[in-house]
Amino acid sequence: MEPSACETLDPRIRRTRRLLQESLRKLLDKKPFDEISVQDIAEEATVNRATFYDHYRDKFALLESMVGERFHELLREREVQFDGTCASALKTTVLAVCDYLAGQTGPAGTRSLEPRMEAAVVAVLRRMFLEGIRLHPRQDGAAPEVVAAAVGWALYGAAKEWVQTPDHGAPEEIADTVTRLVAPILQLPA
Repeated sequence: MEPSACETLDPRIRRTRRLLQESLRKLLDKKPFDEISVQDIAEEATVNRATFYDHYRDKFALLESMVGERFHELLREREVQFDGTCASALKTTVLAVCDYLAGQTGPAGTRSLEPRMEAAVVAVLRRMFLEGIRLHPRQDGAAPEVVAAAVGWALYGAAKEWVQTPDHGAPEEIADTVTRLVAPILQLPA
C-alpha cells in the first residue's frame, strides 16, 4: 500500500518515517509490542495520529517497514539485489538474514515481538524474491507467490535455527547449506 522509505524521494516523508520507526524502536525497549498503541508511537515521535496514518495503515505496517529498512540496509552493505538468477545473491541474502537475527537481542519488547518480527522479515523476503521471480518466469508454471513464500520461510527458518543453536558455526556454513537446498526451488544454476 504505502511505499517504503527507500522508495520515497521526498526528504520530508523519509524523515517522518524514520522518526516513526525510531519511536517504535524506543518504545520496544520499554514494553511489549502488543502494549504499544499508535497513539504511543505518535506521541513518542511528536506527531499527531493523522500524520502516523498518512504514512502507515497500522503499527504492523510500521513494524514491517522498520524491519524492511534494516534488512535492505544489510543487503546494501553487502551490495546485493536478488534478480532471480544468481545463487551468490541468494547466499548473500541468507547471510543478511543471519546478521539481522543475530543482531536482535532481547530488550523488553522483543520477546512478545518475535512472531510479529518473524512475519515482517518473511514478508520482506517474500516480496524481494517475488520481484526477482517475476523477472524470470518459471518453466514449471509454479505460482511465483508460492515459490517466494516458500523461499522466504526457508531462509528465515534456517537462519533462526542457526541463531538459536548454541555454538553454531560461522554464518557462511549455514549460508552454503541453505543456498544448496533452496537454489533448486528457485531454479538457479548450481
